[in-house]
Amino acid sequence: MARVPSTSETCLIEAALRARENAHAPFSRFRVGAALEDEQGRIFSGCNIENATYGLTVCAERVALFKAISEGAAAITRVVVVADTHILTPPCGACRQILWEFCPGATLILANLHGRRETISLNDIFPRPFDSSFL
Repeated sequence: MARVPSTSETCLIEAALRARENAHAPFSRFRVGAALEDEQGRIFSGCNIENATYGLTVCAERVALFKAISEGAAAITRVVVVADTHILTPPCGACRQILWEFCPGATLILANLHGRRETISLNDIFPRPFDSSFL
């Protein structure tokens, strides 16, 4: 299948910003938005959804990824994470594991509400992942 030209980085960040507005974070008030692009150029977004037990909370990255998978996305090429922090916020450990298993070659874009952004590889923040090769 031919790869569709990718969406601009700004469009992906805007999709994550819009998703962030829907975050359900009544306990931490830490609202996060994520957007993913697949090889067909489709964008899937998600926000964090908290629960009073915290253990049942789902991060924005996993919401977006599970949504993409449930809608038939096969290969995720880019992942954006946006939070209102001065230091750019990377995915948590659980999200790193899930992202590695489903889109290990994806480019990771971190952004905040102040216009800062950084592009890195998932391997840079998760250099020795556990995956199916250990099973």
